[in-house]
Amino acid sequence: MSSLLKIEDLHVSVGETEILKGVNLEIRQGEIHALMGPNGSGKSTLAYALVGHPKYEITSGSISIDGTDVLDLDPAERARLGMFLAFQYPVTIPGVKVADFLRHAISNVRNPDRKEGEELMPMREFRTELRSTMQELNIDAEFARRYLNDGFSGGEKKRMEILQLAMLKPKFAILDETDSGLDSDAVRVVSEGLSKLSGPHMGVLIITHHERLLEYNVPQFTHVMLAGRIVETGDASLAHDLHNNGYAGVRERHPEAAAEEDAAQEETTSV
Repeated sequence: MSSLLKIEDLHVSVGETEILKGVNLEIRQGEIHALMGPNGSGKSTLAYALVGHPKYEITSGSISIDGTDVLDLDPAERARLGMFLAFQYPVTIPGVKVADFLRHAISNVRNPDRKEGEELMPMREFRTELRSTMQELNIDAEFARRYLNDGFSGGEKKRMEILQLAMLKPKFAILDETDSGLDSDAVRVVSEGLSKLSGPHMGVLIITHHERLLEYNVPQFTHVMLAGRIVETGDASLAHDLHNNGYAGVRERHPEAAAEEDAAQEETTSV
């Protein structure tokens, strides 16, 4: 039986401002979902709330994996349950080699009972798996010896996250505008890498403004977010229409949400 990530009536605030206003969404392993919407509609807020970023306060609603409520779990515990977030702007950690970072991450995620200071994944086993994964993704072996994202180009940072995704093997991968700021060649590389990893054991939520990342990863479900709510759901053709025509049609079909979003943007601009 496939695992289920279930989001019910989720309300999320940042400070005094409510960003998400009742989001409902279900993602099963093996499914690809696209989440699209204008800037400020709440897409990234949903991503960070799912993985437990402390800045985002969940005021009501629930998030569960296979019936297990994750709201009281910290980000590490959520990762062990099978969540993964690829950031829009990956962090740089000078002095920490990619291989060392991955070995620690895998050891913690795959062994939920591991205590600080306990033995990591055996080095020989780790190196064999890392080498095989990098070959599959066409990533040069030298990549593993570099410091994490230090001096990486935008495309290299995103390839690094695809490598993390491949090694951690999560049940649910959330990609927050992974194609942001990339040229066409880099988007193709990332898209193809994600396509190789997608399958029956991983559900994917691709948060994007564009259609480029969806060319190799065709969504079964496309959701449109406006003013902190999912207002429409369709298939891949909806993503194609949004890419070609923008959100004017969505705003016309949902005037109350459009007015609410306009008011929120005016308030932000005036502050």
